[in-house]
Amino acid sequence: MKPLIVEIDDFKLMAGPNVHVHWREKARRTKRERQAAHWLLLDAERPPLPVTVRMVRIAPRRVDEGDNLNGMFKAMRDGVADAYGIADNDKTKIHFTYDQERGKPHQYGVRIEVRPA
Repeated sequence: MKPLIVEIDDFKLMAGPNVHVHWREKARRTKRERQAAHWLLLDAERPPLPVTVRMVRIAPRRVDEGDNLNGMFKAMRDGVADAYGIADNDKTKIHFTYDQERGKPHQYGVRIEVRPA
């Protein structure tokens, strides 16, 4: 089966676990990110489990690829797992990798690539 590639244009991710905003704003953005990944994959023809999911952040500036990049994708990771109906930490069924690409000024987005493992 061929891979599923979904792009979300004009989507700026929250700055990971180190962002300092009001708890209600953080909860609203986390919910939005999780639901975006969930509904896009739920409507698409996804490859069967086990899968490898590559999440790519597109932005003008790069962030630390250690904890910050992983933390930025936590809500979307949960949304992908929700679409499959599994826990996001089940490494036998789903494996996540993270990457980032440089975009043009004021260009933000996310690409989710789901491939059979």
